[in-house]
Amino acid sequence: MTGRLIDTFDAILFDLDGTLVDTAPDMVAVLLGMQKDHGLTLLSYDLARSHVSNGAAGLVRLAFPEADDAQKEQLHREYLGRYESAVCVDSTLFPALGDLLDELDAAGRPWGIVTNKPMRMTDPLLAGLGLSSRAACSISGDTLPQRKPDPAPLLLASQQMGVPSAKTVYVGDAVRDIEAGRAAGMFTIAAAWGYITDDDDPGTWEADLIAADTRELTHYLLKGVSLDR
Repeated sequence: MTGRLIDTFDAILFDLDGTLVDTAPDMVAVLLGMQKDHGLTLLSYDLARSHVSNGAAGLVRLAFPEADDAQKEQLHREYLGRYESAVCVDSTLFPALGDLLDELDAAGRPWGIVTNKPMRMTDPLLAGLGLSSRAACSISGDTLPQRKPDPAPLLLASQQMGVPSAKTVYVGDAVRDIEAGRAAGMFTIAAAWGYITDDDDPGTWEADLIAADTRELTHYLLKGVSLDR
C-alpha cells in the first residue's frame, strides 16, 4: 500500500463489481452471448473483464462499437434483460474477502456496499451470495437520483450505518469510487485487483491508499479496526 494512514475507523464500505465480488464471469458471459447471437466476432475474455466496472452501458459500447445511439440503447436493454436472469451463476467473493467479512461480523463492525449497479441486479446478487442480511447497508445505482462519483450515495450509506463519514473507509476499483469517497470525506482505498483497463492507472486516482491485492487490503482493514492478530 502507498499513501497516508489513519489510526482507526469504525465502518467499511465496498464498491461491488470488481472490488468485493468478482462478477465478471457472469457479466462477460452475457456480453459474449449477445455478440455471438448478433453474429459478431467475440471479444477476448480478458479485455471484456477489464471493462466490467463500466457497467452494462460500457460493456455494450465496447462490444458493439459500430452501433448508433438508438441501437446501443436497445442493446443496453437487451443486456440488462439477459443479465438479470443470470446475475449470480459464477459470481463469487474475491479471495480472502469472505474471511474478512466474517471477522468484521464477529466483532460487530459494520460494513456495507455502495454500487452503481441497479437495485434489481444488486439485491439478487447479494442474496445469492448470502450477504443480504449481513450488510449494514446496500446502496444501488438507482437508490438515489445521484450516482457515483457524486458523494450522495456514500453519505446515505454512512447515515444508515450510523457512522460518521470521517470514520468510514470506502474501497473501490474505479476513479469514480475514489472521487466519491473523497468528496464524502471518507478514507479511500483503491482496489488494484479490480476491473482496470490497460490505459488506466490507480496511482493517478488520488486514493489515500492503494491495495495491491485482497490480502493486503485485509491486513490493513483489520489493523484499522483493531482486529489485527
